[in-house]
Amino acid sequence: MSPEDVTTAEQISADAFLALDLATRRPHDPEPVRRPPAGAAGWVARTEQFLVTDPGGSWVAEDDDGVVGFATSFRRERVWCLATFAVRPGRQGTGTGARLLAAAEAYGADCPHGMLAASDDPRAARRYHAAGFTLHPQMTLTGTVDRAGLPAASAVGPAVREGGADDQEWMDDLDRVRRGGPHGPDHARLRAAGRLLVTADRTGYAYANGQLLALLAAADEAAARALLVACLAGAEGRFSIDHVTAANAWAVGPALAARLDLGTSGYLGLRGLAPPTPYVHHGALL
Repeated sequence: MSPEDVTTAEQISADAFLALDLATRRPHDPEPVRRPPAGAAGWVARTEQFLVTDPGGSWVAEDDDGVVGFATSFRRERVWCLATFAVRPGRQGTGTGARLLAAAEAYGADCPHGMLAASDDPRAARRYHAAGFTLHPQMTLTGTVDRAGLPAASAVGPAVREGGADDQEWMDDLDRVRRGGPHGPDHARLRAAGRLLVTADRTGYAYANGQLLALLAAADEAAARALLVACLAGAEGRFSIDHVTAANAWAVGPALAARLDLGTSGYLGLRGLAPPTPYVHHGALL
């Protein structure tokens, strides 16, 4: 992938995931919409950063008509992560996706751990399984937070404060324990996704905005719950927690107490790694 391919890749991604959302929509789900302009700009900025930090991890497939698919991936010490990949609607089923995934995987061939976030697409699930990934179903929790259901912060765990740049070193050390590699340069994109909250005793951190928990990592469940409660308390309107594996069932209780609705969507794919916990991963930065 070159910088000139990024905008086209974003358009393919938006088209492919909208088509998937329409095909897999359940009766109670809201009507799917295309990625909004702000989301598209964030996608482009994140992918352009991958081309700087991991130029060998992103690939496109093209024919005489131009780019028809892409894959973006990155390495962080001992862990290789597939950020996203998609093939243009109408061009799936030709082997393009398998070749793209193989090219991206080669970039992380010497990494003992692998991570990816998979959609509900059964074709993608088969491809990831064939590549050696164990697929762990994800729970989602969404709705308008009822603050009356939240426990007092002092009753949950350690105190929570705003984080800053001087917290990144210990946060990266925590990620090495949880998933085998730091987020490192990806913290810049995570900060763009929301405010950074950390526990005062440096046992956990979370990125969240008023609508979404983007990522949470902690040394123990007490710290994880304290961070989650703080994120829920800061919700504005509808709030989502999108990537909760069974290993992170600790997150379900506080979210249900806050009157969020429980559902399922997609998978966390892991290779050479048990489900990280306490840990709620980011959909692309994992």
